Amino acid sequence: MKKKMYDSEKEKEKAIIVGVAINRSKWDFERELEELESLCFTAGLNVVGQTFQNVKEETASTLLGSGKVDEIRGLVKELGADVVVVDYELTGSQISNISDIVDAKVIDRSMLILDIFAKRATSSEGRLQVKLAQLKYSLPRVASLSRSQGRFGGGVGMRGPGETKLEMDKRVIKDNIVKLEKEIAKLKTNRQLQKSERRKNRVKQVAIVGYTNAGKSTLMNTITKAGIYADDLLFATLDTTSRNLWLGENKKVVLVDTVGFIDKLPHAFIQAFNATLEETKEADLLLHVVDISDPHYKEKIEVVENVLKEIGASNLPTILVYNKIDRLTEPFELPNGVICVSAKNNKGIELLKSEIEKKLFDETENK
Repeated sequence: MKKKMYDSEKEKEKAIIVGVAINRSKWDFERELEELESLCFTAGLNVVGQTFQNVKEETASTLLGSGKVDEIRGLVKELGADVVVVDYELTGSQISNISDIVDAKVIDRSMLILDIFAKRATSSEGRLQVKLAQLKYSLPRVASLSRSQGRFGGGVGMRGPGETKLEMDKRVIKDNIVKLEKEIAKLKTNRQLQKSERRKNRVKQVAIVGYTNAGKSTLMNTITKAGIYADDLLFATLDTTSRNLWLGENKKVVLVDTVGFIDKLPHAFIQAFNATLEETKEADLLLHVVDISDPHYKEKIEVVENVLKEIGASNLPTILVYNKIDRLTEPFELPNGVICVSAKNNKGIELLKSEIEKKLFDETENK
């Protein structure tokens, strides 16, 4: 097969997306394929076809059944696809085996998400953390990924921060992991010193958390006039940003905008971004932002709560913020303690600021 190289700004790779469930009695494959397609769009892929399979019994060599793999091969040929994106974390041998059969590059959900992170990271720390996550993911899959690079070129799933190709030498990868972990540890120490200084000055910290594309950065912009980049894309912003917010005399807080969470988040991501995620678990208050216009908002609330539990932040005081109320066309039941806002249209912001002040200062003063 002719080797092709891709520039994300000049030529989009054509993708077939494959939804996968392992013996699930209930499976909303349409929702999961819709999210996978959105991830592909964010990564710069052009989705030209899709299929799915609820796997009753896993096939070690390809995960999917032989009939499904043959179907994908037919789709690749018919639609001229360059890459197959599987919505499940694959082993190196599964990537290689499926790729051989369908005659196209194969990447899994984790590779896709990490590729998006590589494109979105702008700060030096963000790039270090993305690179570390990619190296930890690729280490046990080096042979298969290297072979794929050789046959199909670079493109989505094969890029490091700054559009550079991923390193594919096992010894070099191991050395770089050690080096990156040391660099990130230094940054963590510096952050702890800054945090200690804030504690001395009694400055409280509020972390904005939520599912990706819930409107966290837009809320940050509206409430602090920060001017942070925000877009209607998954993981539009990746690097953690802090801004001051004044709620009244001697009532200054630091508002932290964090990376969005997502279902089936790669474990390598959580490990690599541990230093940044500590900004969340050491906050005095969380603002859990929810896109209330999303029909699956309840499931996404649960995903965020599970990630908060995994990083040790589930016990923190939290304000649930229903965002994008301007998009609603039908009434909904409002639970107690929820604040409704439209960050885009500046609605409900003063009420939210009042609730933050109450949580951080009034309740503290009354203790």
